[in-house]
Amino acid sequence: MIKGITKLFLLGSCALIVLMPSIVNAQSKKSSASKPNIIFILTDDLGYGDLGVFFQNQRKEKADQKLPYQFTPNLDKMAASGAQLTNQYCNAPVCAPSRASLLTGLNQGNAKVRDNQFDKQIENNHTIATVLKIAGYATSVIGKWGLQGETKDEPNWPAHPQKRGFDDFFGYMRHADGHEHYPFEGIYRGKKEVWDNYKNVAADLAKCYTTDLWTARAKKWIIDHESAKGPEKPFFMFLAYDSPHAVLELPTQAYPEGKGLKGGIQWLGNPGNMINTASGKVDSFVHPDYKNSTYDNGKVKNAPWPDTFKRYATATRRIDDAVGDILQLLEDLKISENTIVVFTSDNGPSIESYLPAGYPPNNPEFFGGFGPFDGIKRDVWEGGLRMPTLVTWAQHIPAGKVVVSPSMLSDWMPTFADVAGISAPARTNGVSLVPSLTGKGIQAESLIYSEYSEGGKTPDFKAFEASRRGRKRGQMQMIRLGDFVGVRYDIKSADDDFEIYDIVSDPKETTNLASIPSCNELQVQMKAKSLQARKADLEAPRPYDRAEIPAVEILDKTYPGLSWKFFKGNFPYVVSETGLTEVSNGISKHLGEEVPKARPGMTLYEGFIKVQSDGEYSFSLQASGKAYMRIHEAELIDADFGYQSVSQETERVYLKAGYHPVKIYYLREAGKERILSLKMRYKDGDWKPLKGTDFYAIR
Repeated sequence: MIKGITKLFLLGSCALIVLMPSIVNAQSKKSSASKPNIIFILTDDLGYGDLGVFFQNQRKEKADQKLPYQFTPNLDKMAASGAQLTNQYCNAPVCAPSRASLLTGLNQGNAKVRDNQFDKQIENNHTIATVLKIAGYATSVIGKWGLQGETKDEPNWPAHPQKRGFDDFFGYMRHADGHEHYPFEGIYRGKKEVWDNYKNVAADLAKCYTTDLWTARAKKWIIDHESAKGPEKPFFMFLAYDSPHAVLELPTQAYPEGKGLKGGIQWLGNPGNMINTASGKVDSFVHPDYKNSTYDNGKVKNAPWPDTFKRYATATRRIDDAVGDILQLLEDLKISENTIVVFTSDNGPSIESYLPAGYPPNNPEFFGGFGPFDGIKRDVWEGGLRMPTLVTWAQHIPAGKVVVSPSMLSDWMPTFADVAGISAPARTNGVSLVPSLTGKGIQAESLIYSEYSEGGKTPDFKAFEASRRGRKRGQMQMIRLGDFVGVRYDIKSADDDFEIYDIVSDPKETTNLASIPSCNELQVQMKAKSLQARKADLEAPRPYDRAEIPAVEILDKTYPGLSWKFFKGNFPYVVSETGLTEVSNGISKHLGEEVPKARPGMTLYEGFIKVQSDGEYSFSLQASGKAYMRIHEAELIDADFGYQSVSQETERVYLKAGYHPVKIYYLREAGKERILSLKMRYKDGDWKPLKGTDFYAIR
């Protein structure tokens, strides 16, 4: 047993938490025909409370004129037919890092895109798309990207979606383009570029409202794929809407009658008339449910809704119509029963509206877009991180299911790998959500952790707790252990205390438990875990980057050496051991020499390295094949994707004296020379080669 890793024993208000070891179903072998299609729909700045099923219907039921509400009938229907994930978090409270974590499966403690690094290239490494392509999927992204990397030599962006595993791309490449929802007219933010793979086609898109445009293109892509490939090749589509983010623009007209194959939004393909709503007046249509809506504003009982909020509700309703349209298309094509559809958002609701003077600013208080929580976009309070997530998968997810186990957007990569019958990369911080969605198997614990730096303050909303109105943000962290959430704002050092909340009984985070003596141990665990789950990034500096990572206390007897397990197979990359069954195991004295050369596969070494002194340590790894090394739950060395055989990979880390858990994954081809060399040095001292006997294992 390892204290602080497998079980946490707390008393009183911070009662027993059990963090179970990861357990998931064994990896399955699936034919292409049995693999489900996957559609991941991501909205931009849509709050947990903006959906009827999550919060708006509750406001309606109160019949209080002071509580205006929206309708999302299609999303409510989707929820009734599938699952609601009421405790899913985005990885960061702003779009670029949140989307990067989704695509790579890395939390913000290990991600390469953090904070406000808009348009920074997503690293050339595994993504959901690269993994699913290996599993036999056709892949497409439609809508907002913003992870391409800046270059003066456009359209040769270093991280163009087609360089990150996607077969096709249609949408906005740059982050800022997503602030405008009429690319040709550019009525509020100037003309924008829409890219069809490497060609800018914006000149053909007059009067194309982007929610309609992305929907029409998505339907066209699905229809074309099914016509050409059908069940022989499953598909993955990442459909990334850019609304209700930024300019609260209106469509040209009502959503077309009908849905699916013959109705709803349709792709016409004619320049200047590309979709069937590319007519009428731009920025003009207010949904009739909201056109004459009134509320009690505290002065007038039947005051008309301000135009800003009519716009917001119409933009949200347009997304709702689009989702209903796509779901009907799946029915019409007779592929709904073998298609997973996920709907969610990238971060909490925003105060931005980008409208001209004369319009009142957007205010998530009007509809309660943050739901039963405090915080908005750019906050790590629940309102900034808790996402409105829905999932349908006919015959696999029971209708009306409510999943309460905590999860993050970074869990979707291993989830989709699981359903596709392929192992997730070892570098992912996520876990498969298949057990909690289907009710089959035991759900592994998801690591709920976020860090973010932002100037400004939490809004001074009356609906928020007085202690956090106008709260300075600065460096922020959030970590969840069981039912308890720890939050730190304006962090100055690793020694700053977390505010601690029982998020199940106190979702609004009203009662800070940090001063309760029985929560002292939880405070220690949160401080330790928030260092053990991350690595420093020079481009997103934190005040705790050089804080020494706490060691763990081992309660069981240890033995010199690293325990090892060998997994036979021709793996395409260094894979997670989750779901795999070892064919042999033992205790290693010499890294890389446990398995005969003739057997292709991966060896996983696990154990503890004991350092004698607090301070800076450097590790250097060389391998004849691919390798990956983790310390605690943080990436230390990635010698997998793009690694040149026998090149040296070095990383520095700050450690407290004591035992630190390590995992070393080693993948080599059969018959190749076995080289796995690991060295360590303390501060600027000499490098010391490490043998298996320099580690400690638990039997």
